[in-house]
Amino acid sequence: MPETIVATRSFTEKLVAARSASLSLATADAALKNRALEAIAVAVERNADRIIPANDLDLANGRENGLSSGLQDRLRLDEGRLRGLASAVREVAALVDPVGENVRGQTLPNGLKLSQVRVPFGVVGVIYEARPNVTVDIAALALKSGNAVVLRGGSAAENSNRVLVELIQEALASVGLPADSVQTIDEFGRDGAKQLMHARGYVDVLIPRGSADLINTVVAESKVPVIETGAGVVHVFLDESADRQWAIDIVQNSKVQRPSVCNALETLLVHEAAADRLLPTVLADLAASGVTIHGDERTRALFPDAVPATEDDWSTEYMTLDLSVRVVSGLDAALEHIRRYSTQHTESIITNDLGNAERFLAEVDSAVVMVNASTRFTDGGEFGFGAEVGISTQKLHARGPMGLSELTSTKWIVRGSGQVRA
Repeated sequence: MPETIVATRSFTEKLVAARSASLSLATADAALKNRALEAIAVAVERNADRIIPANDLDLANGRENGLSSGLQDRLRLDEGRLRGLASAVREVAALVDPVGENVRGQTLPNGLKLSQVRVPFGVVGVIYEARPNVTVDIAALALKSGNAVVLRGGSAAENSNRVLVELIQEALASVGLPADSVQTIDEFGRDGAKQLMHARGYVDVLIPRGSADLINTVVAESKVPVIETGAGVVHVFLDESADRQWAIDIVQNSKVQRPSVCNALETLLVHEAAADRLLPTVLADLAASGVTIHGDERTRALFPDAVPATEDDWSTEYMTLDLSVRVVSGLDAALEHIRRYSTQHTESIITNDLGNAERFLAEVDSAVVMVNASTRFTDGGEFGFGAEVGISTQKLHARGPMGLSELTSTKWIVRGSGQVRA
């Protein structure tokens, strides 16, 4: 019979169990972790009849509670998305295990042999909203990197997350790993999130994923070290030399393909010398896809269907089919706008001017900076990480899409032969 978790355990008992499980994971070899990941992938594929009804209940509750269309899209699971989740888990299994990787080393003149190696954090806490796919993605990345994980997925996805964690725990137990390696604290509500933020000594690192309000709250209140993921006020700048078809295709893809995610385009900047040539067609293409244009005065002169942009529009992460558009005097003005309003997530320039491309890459201080590419590529899966923990907008060890190595720390190994310090 699969190992089961006692439902009535206290919050602290759950964290103690996670710490114990982390000790087993830290010494588990790659083959065992990969067997666990395959068991999780199979469980996700074969249990749509358990997952989808729970998700339908969450969606119904969300509609009743006025959950935005963007968050409803993030919340939704169907058979296609479950197959995608299983595939992502298998991609993580196929990646090289980072634990034990030698980062650097040397032999000192006295004969001491030093090596810096990757090790798991231990217990990772994650707080997120309305994203049941994150439950599976983060569990897979945490397990492959040797970490136990404690999840607070929020009330909007509570039913979906409960079933997913049950399936993951059953899969872990089936290959001999502790079921406590992956746990949810959703039953403790908002108080559980607060306790997780204060669980220094039990939790080694805390990662928030969600709205700017959620992230700011965790950063401000947490006593546990935080890896900050960020909201995505994402920009594309159409330079004077931008290829017309590239501009149409890249802007359309960046905004429309999936507007509810953090790498979707939110503000389009256009060089004034290219505005007459590019804006009418680019914006008509967007409008045909249902996008509402929030434009400055010059934009509305070229595209009268645009609504007037307000100051708040430039700093808004819509997560809907809305886009703010501003005509700027040139690259300097675009860079200044980005410096003022960007959340340092992703920015892209569309240009055929090599000098402007290199200036943009050098001067834009965001986690991901692109030339002639859709912002939708800022993603752990697209970067070859299998899945992602989140997209970090901070400047510590993790920045941009976070994969396996970002869930590890390092330790120094010193091998001697009787040396003492003079």
